[in-house]
Amino acid sequence: MRAVAAALAVVGVGVLLGAAPVSAGTPAASPTGGVIKIFSKATDSPVAPILITGAIGDYGKSVSMDKDGKPDNNGNYVKVTLRKGTFEVNATQLNSATNRAAPVVNKATCSFSFSGSGPVTLFNGTGLYAGISGTVRVTVSFAVVGPDFASGPKKGQCNLSEKARPLSQYGTVTGTGVVKFS
Repeated sequence: MRAVAAALAVVGVGVLLGAAPVSAGTPAASPTGGVIKIFSKATDSPVAPILITGAIGDYGKSVSMDKDGKPDNNGNYVKVTLRKGTFEVNATQLNSATNRAAPVVNKATCSFSFSGSGPVTLFNGTGLYAGISGTVRVTVSFAVVGPDFASGPKKGQCNLSEKARPLSQYGTVTGTGVVKFS
């Protein structure tokens, strides 16, 4: 469940700072850096929406990918495409932490949840985000209510197997950190 990288998408994923909206024909002011907050969805897809507030403020999508830039739901990198530019995220440490996160399972209610946190680094910016660097501490949280077995010897028991389709699920990716522009 590397919903992380997707979300930031990964990481989230994840990440920038808040500037005033720019009207057509008005060049955007270059960001100077500062504290940012990331908000995204943890999804089963490599693509997720992302919103970033703080010293810049922008929104768009994130795509979880492998080191070669190929979309991969289990990738350790994230391409963040915002309205005013792009950048990449290295979510290797975050994914390692979330892969070790122990879920809290309640078989009586057929539900489970988990959270994991770790750092991600930002690099390779374009557009308004050219020269971006920094580290953001990201937390991925995920919750599921699963089905019961409908038949067989386990009928009525909780089915939290990987093949079971969740009845409902919810995931978030949030983070806070500091970015700089060179």
